[in-house]
Parts: sequence; structure tokens; C-alpha cells
Amino acid sequence: MEMLLEVSGLAKSYGARRAVDGVSFRLRAGQTLDLIGPNGAGKSTTVGMLCGLLRPDAGEVRLGGVAVGPGVNAAKRRIGLVPQDLALYEDLPAQDNLMLFGALYGIGRSEARVRAARVLEQVNLLDRARERPATFSGGMKRRLNIAAALMHAPDLLILDEPTVGVDPQSRNAIFDILEALKAKGCALVYTSHYMEEVERLADHIVVIDGGKVLADDTPAGLQRRLPSQAALHVELIDPPEAALLAGLRALSGVTGVHIDGAHLEIGLAHESDALPVMGWLDRSSCRTQGFATARTRLEDIFLHLTGRSLRD
Repeated sequence: MEMLLEVSGLAKSYGARRAVDGVSFRLRAGQTLDLIGPNGAGKSTTVGMLCGLLRPDAGEVRLGGVAVGPGVNAAKRRIGLVPQDLALYEDLPAQDNLMLFGALYGIGRSEARVRAARVLEQVNLLDRARERPATFSGGMKRRLNIAAALMHAPDLLILDEPTVGVDPQSRNAIFDILEALKAKGCALVYTSHYMEEVERLADHIVVIDGGKVLADDTPAGLQRRLPSQAALHVELIDPPEAALLAGLRALSGVTGVHIDGAHLEIGLAHESDALPVMGWLDRSSCRTQGFATARTRLEDIFLHLTGRSLRD
């Protein structure tokens, strides 16, 4: 797939505050890049510059080799934006909402009608074409919001928290829509606070905080950055003695031991290290109530990089 989006050294300040400071990344057609970071990290400002709504103080955004910037230009016509706040006319039927967005892109009435039917089918709302969004559920409104951004058949779709406030069924429906778009070659830039969404959708992840890029890698590449690739959770009957903890920390494959009362969380270099550690605990004669294993989560990687908890 071609290298579609190239972001180089983006910077933006508001007075003395540097909101974005040298952000760079690239994205190929047919891939999803997830842009994650805590609130105030610079995500929204970056998104504003990606789609040409904000003029950067430095750096540039190029789509298919053509610079994106404020005002009307060819590159911006290849971008669809799905904002976090719904961009819909609540009392206008769904089809008419889409035809209005089509008109803004210079699409004629007859062609806009055809395209509206096509994108409504893509988001599974064709049977609700003549109904008003005011009567829709939150998930249906989110899907119509995506449909509006697809009217001009963009090559790049930018989605800013597109599943806020929707139920799990609607969230899965949105995922299915986005995965179908990717399969057709559309590139996606996706911001979210939900790490399970990022784990499902991302081909590439950019973590930003304080306006700077902390990581730019594949999910597997980020996974390798942590010393612990897995964890063993152990429930003991009695709180562990110091000698047991010292012995655990000295074991091959153990990267760390955290204690909370009679609960142990043992970091492991590899999932395969779990069985030897469990065997050692059994031989140590400590009394256990149960074991559980887990892989390192994307949230663990996020916290390792930013040092902060996720927050809405």
C-alpha cells in the first residue's frame, strides 16, 4: 500500500503554552493509526492540523504528496472528519442530512442521492433513511455521523472519539464499519480513550503527551518495550514472608514482584515462565488459593510511557 499520510514536525502554541511540539508520523493506505494520550496531550490540536482546520506554527501535513492546509485545497477534499461532537441536523431526515453534506463538497443532487443510499447501507441505516436523527439511539447517531464523513469517498478518515456514549453492540457495529473501510483501502486516524478499541483496530500506535511523541510503533513493537510481557497473579492464604519474596525476585524469568496483602502480582519476561514460577511456589510450601495468568495490556504500556492513569 502507498504511503498516504506524512506528518512532519507539527508544532502549535497558544500563547506561552506549547500544545504540539514536533509531532511526526506516517500512515499507509488501508491501515489504522491510533493516536492516544491523556487529556491535554495535544491530540485534538494535532487532529485539527491534520485536517487543515488549524494552521501549524511549524511543520506540515502531506496527503498523497500534496500539502494540507487552511482554505480550499485538493488534499483536504480527500479527508473525511468524524468529530467527537455530533455534526448532524436533528430534525432533518438522515438522507437529507447526507445530501446536505454532499452539497458542501459540490456533489450534484442526483449523485448525492445515490451516494447517500450507498453510505447509509454501509453504516446499516438504509431502512431509516427518511427518519430524523432526533429519533435515533446514540449508536445510530454515531453511525450517521460516520456516514456524513463518507459522502465524498475520502481516502483518509479521521475519527475523534467516535464511540463516546454508545453501548457495546453499537461499538462493535462501528468497528465492523471501520474494518470494512480499511479492507477497501481507506486509511484511518483514530483517537480513543478505550484501550480495547485501540488493541482491536490499530496497525500503528502513536502515543503523545505534553505535545510530544513518546512512542510511534506497531502494537507488537510497543509490547516489547515493557520488561514484563506477562503476569502471574497469585492469591495466597497468608501474607508472604520476606524470604519467599526474595526467592521469587531471584528466579529466572521474573521481572518484578508486587504485593497487596495476600495477593502477589509477578511480572514475567515471557508467558512460558509462568509454569516454572508456579512450580517453585508449590515447592516452597506456601499455601495458595489460586493462580491466574495475563498478557501485558496496552493500558500497561500506556501507563509505562506516560506515567499517568487514563482519564476522561
